[in-house]
Amino acid sequence: MMTEQVSRISGTTRVFGCIADPVGHVRAPTVFNTLFAQQGIDHVMVPIHAPADDLNTIIEGLRRLPNFGGMAVTIPHKVSLAALCDTLGAAAQLTGAVNAVRFDDDGRMHGDNFDGQGFVAGLQMKGHDPAGKSVLMIGAGGAARAIALALHDAGASTISICNRTMDKAAAIADAVNAGDDAPRLTAMQHHDGSNVELIVNTTSLGLHAGDALPLPLESVDDGTLIADIIMTPTETEWLKAAQQRGLPIHHGHHMLDCQIELIGQFIGAL
Repeated sequence: MMTEQVSRISGTTRVFGCIADPVGHVRAPTVFNTLFAQQGIDHVMVPIHAPADDLNTIIEGLRRLPNFGGMAVTIPHKVSLAALCDTLGAAAQLTGAVNAVRFDDDGRMHGDNFDGQGFVAGLQMKGHDPAGKSVLMIGAGGAARAIALALHDAGASTISICNRTMDKAAAIADAVNAGDDAPRLTAMQHHDGSNVELIVNTTSLGLHAGDALPLPLESVDDGTLIADIIMTPTETEWLKAAQQRGLPIHHGHHMLDCQIELIGQFIGAL
């Protein structure tokens, strides 16, 4: 498949990207390039390794490429790129984070966020409807903002956001709770994982061998669903630990699988 994909690339091929730091774990290029080949679309998606200190310079360069259409966005650039966009969709405005951006011919950049919709759709696809469930989220970055909003809109009964920096967790809770008569989101710095039905890791812990677990599982109740948003490796050490404890798990790739069409249409790739 890779040989076939490379042989198709020509001077007319439109280029798309997946921007991250590090970039070795990204899965979107494999998924999109397979779809391009299957559908006979003259597009290619490449990984874009953008160190945080160079992000502005890299984006300015991409804005000036006439054959560059847009990109999927992942850790750690979802919040930073939202601030660089010229316009934001509704979900991106509320969450302050993007996971897809597209470029107009004049270089204007437009962003939106489909992480939350994709995560909840993935849960539902695997038979784990979050409606009425108590949820613990670990982390308060760009993905966490979108997922918290989507879990709230899907009817989760309570959502606790645990993050070392309390202000970031509180900002998400305040934004999503706004307008609710009975707020369902709570921010905290510590949680042992007990008395909840779903725990979601939205941090980057698990990308690298030797990473600490996002949350020790000793106090987690039997039957609690352990969900990760990391896509590579598929089986993070945290998910392996959950399986060893006999806990049900939910893989990170479902979040991307359930939003490919949304991202592809938004950036003009599909």
